[in-house]
Amino acid sequence: MSLAKDLIKVKNLQIASKLVSEQVTLGLHTSKRSGLGVEFEQYKHYTPGDDPSKIDWKLYARTNKHQVKISATESTLLLNFVLDLSGSMNYTENGVVRLDYAKILLASIAYLGYKQGDFMNLFGLKNSKLEPLALQGKQTFQRILYTLENAKASGPLRFETLPDFGGKQKELLIWATDFLQIDEEMLQLIKKWAKPGKEILIFQILGENEVNLNLKGMKRFVDLETGKSVELDAESIRKEYQQNISAYIENIEKELLIPHVHLQKCMLNQPIAEVIKEALKKVKWN
Repeated sequence: MSLAKDLIKVKNLQIASKLVSEQVTLGLHTSKRSGLGVEFEQYKHYTPGDDPSKIDWKLYARTNKHQVKISATESTLLLNFVLDLSGSMNYTENGVVRLDYAKILLASIAYLGYKQGDFMNLFGLKNSKLEPLALQGKQTFQRILYTLENAKASGPLRFETLPDFGGKQKELLIWATDFLQIDEEMLQLIKKWAKPGKEILIFQILGENEVNLNLKGMKRFVDLETGKSVELDAESIRKEYQQNISAYIENIEKELLIPHVHLQKCMLNQPIAEVIKEALKKVKWN
């Protein structure tokens, strides 16, 4: 039941996220972190009271220093979720709203983080701002679920000033978006956020018809951010449209071939658990 259209019918984000996360963990059983599969290790100097069995003797042989390895399962991670709340997230295809797909996807990863005791925050990109929606604290996971369930998308996403993000703590930033931009505001934002200690995982969620325009006859195309519409013959514009969207996606892929950034393209008809599994394999801590 990892298809979005089936999960939406559940009408309970916590149940849906649990179902997806259980499917995700089945494929990550060999990972150092049982849920997210993010490699994350630290060392500290040995002090009296530490378990001697955790001393890294191979490291001692090279450095002559007693270092205790903190295993990945003992390390907490800061997960910062970012949800695109611009109007284009209301795009619907075969009964699946892109925003609902994004909500289930983020909730499922949040469930994995909750089970591991990771710190979590939820932010929304709306009204040209990065808005804090649910910050870490008591019952963070429940507040994230409640906020996701009630989140609405509307309007354009244009920035007068690019918002900054992050501090000194290692973090995984997970962004659910369609990555449809007028200029290069999203690319500029990602390039500003990318820095050592911060891994950025971007889920670009698209529909089959958005990519291939498998439509026939006269259709009314509506800009979900501005409300403007135009009526066109889908078949007559298909070839040019496919060339343009293909070039656009390829340019994004090229521009995001930078350290600490990982792009995961997914379609609205793809099982969410499979999308998450594939994406988390890309994230590695150095």
